[in-house]
Amino acid sequence: MKTSVRATWLALGAIALWATLAPVGVRLSHLPPFLTAGCALLIGSLVALPWSGFKWRLAIVPASSLLLGVYGLFGYHFLLFVAFRTAPAIQANLVNYLWPLLIVVLAPLFNKHTQLKLRQVIAALAGFAGAALVMTGGKAISADFDVGYLAALASAFIWATYSLMTQRVKAFHTAAIGTFGLVSGLLSLVCHAALETPVTLSTQDAGLLVWMGLGPLGLAFYLWDAALKNGNAQHIGLLSFITPLGSTVLLLIDRQEALTPVVALAGLLIVGGAWLGRNTGPQEAANDPKFESLG
Repeated sequence: MKTSVRATWLALGAIALWATLAPVGVRLSHLPPFLTAGCALLIGSLVALPWSGFKWRLAIVPASSLLLGVYGLFGYHFLLFVAFRTAPAIQANLVNYLWPLLIVVLAPLFNKHTQLKLRQVIAALAGFAGAALVMTGGKAISADFDVGYLAALASAFIWATYSLMTQRVKAFHTAAIGTFGLVSGLLSLVCHAALETPVTLSTQDAGLLVWMGLGPLGLAFYLWDAALKNGNAQHIGLLSFITPLGSTVLLLIDRQEALTPVVALAGLLIVGGAWLGRNTGPQEAANDPKFESLG
């Protein structure tokens, strides 16, 4: 399988798992967010074991790479939760979904072989428009400033730059994401102990947390890392706009509600943007020897 095609399927796998986060998150919304993230990230770190063939040494990384991983996984979720606590959820999530757009725009700053083309800018704007449409339901939202939006913007910047910087640091095996998740999960539980009220988990809560940890806050991170190591970051960023679309569709299905024309239009914008911004040039990541042996 060609490297670019493999990267696309890896990215779509991560996106499909992230799309399940919304319906699962709704069912766990009664739990403190840092407790949810902490438990899920710790469970997700276990995915590193089979990914590495149970060779724990593959999950060991230099301190600089570990800091980058914690910056991405913990920093992103910390600021996103702050945004959801201090700003209207829809608007905060909309600002958060600037991260795929930022990946497209900032990619040339992190990879000298990448150029920002007009069609990619148009594609990114189309994708963001589709994401905005599906998250707002086509309705106008309040434009009043809220300090929580700064946290949401910071979370978007962190995930975009983390994704791009993984291509700049010394090569590490994708299994190292487990180390990132372990440390980030522990930090999240520390935040829970310091900032949130303890609760008792039900059997259903525990089952949903296991799925969240194995899926959207576990395997998805490994697939995402592998996709970035094997593909074009700008094209992968454009594909990421599918996440809010998928989340909305799954929420509608979970609630047994009908799909609307607004969702269909959003899907057209997102898919059309991803097609317009597809990589048609040589695959630079595939030619970089530092990516050859990564899982």
